[in-house]
Amino acid sequence: MAAREHVDRSRGRVFGEVAELYDATRPGYPDELVTEVLAYAALGGRAALEVGAGTGKATVPFAASGTALVCVEPDRRMAEVLRRNTASWPAVEVRVGPFEEWRPDGRRFGLVLAATSWHWLDPGRRWDLVHEALVPGGAVALFWNLQGVRDAGLHAALSEVDRRHGMVNTPHGEPASSFGEVPGDWGAIPGSWPEDECWRDGRFTDLRASRFRRSRHYDTDRYVGYLASLSGFRVLPADRRDRILAETARVLDAHGGGIDMDHLSDLFLARSGPQ
Repeated sequence: MAAREHVDRSRGRVFGEVAELYDATRPGYPDELVTEVLAYAALGGRAALEVGAGTGKATVPFAASGTALVCVEPDRRMAEVLRRNTASWPAVEVRVGPFEEWRPDGRRFGLVLAATSWHWLDPGRRWDLVHEALVPGGAVALFWNLQGVRDAGLHAALSEVDRRHGMVNTPHGEPASSFGEVPGDWGAIPGSWPEDECWRDGRFTDLRASRFRRSRHYDTDRYVGYLASLSGFRVLPADRRDRILAETARVLDAHGGGIDMDHLSDLFLARSGPQ
């Protein structure tokens, strides 16, 4: 998989400029996913390490379960929101800097988790770094959110806006009806689904995958805010981004003032072998 990885990882640093918007509009993760990860990891009091924690969309439910976490977040502005969101849990430590430059200094974790952040890491080093951070038998949990438009007519109208403006890899790429039950059957983030890469690495066992499905409704303002937090929109010149978002808002308003989405959370689990 690393050979066909073509994610522009520099785009992973644009979220800090809209940290509050990111926190307000990005969806979180289902309780069932957190429960499955913790059952698999069987931490027994060991701490977890979170890579690219953002504003804490995954951190908060894990912390609320009683899990101690060290969170590595590359952007200072995102980390400020993360600290605010986790202030009630003193067992959450926040470290600012790229994961590739962070060192565990002899500390080993029972779980490494990455919530919609794995694709931003250096594919040539990420498995080495995760393996180094885990105790033997420690768990790695990688998970992503993706969404599909439920109404076929609205999907077509939004896709036409994307096409006109040359936008790719938006939530309008595939309608909700195209999603099956197999985790990882999506291409919105190229090269991200880690199963083949993990098999080739050879140091991890007990590979598993799950898919969690929910429904989610956004009103026009919230959905436009959500789009504005995505890296594909953040890297655009401001005037072009504003035009696309305004046109998207007009389409949504013409379809009742909101949008219903199928919201999927895909989970990949593996276990570290001997060091």
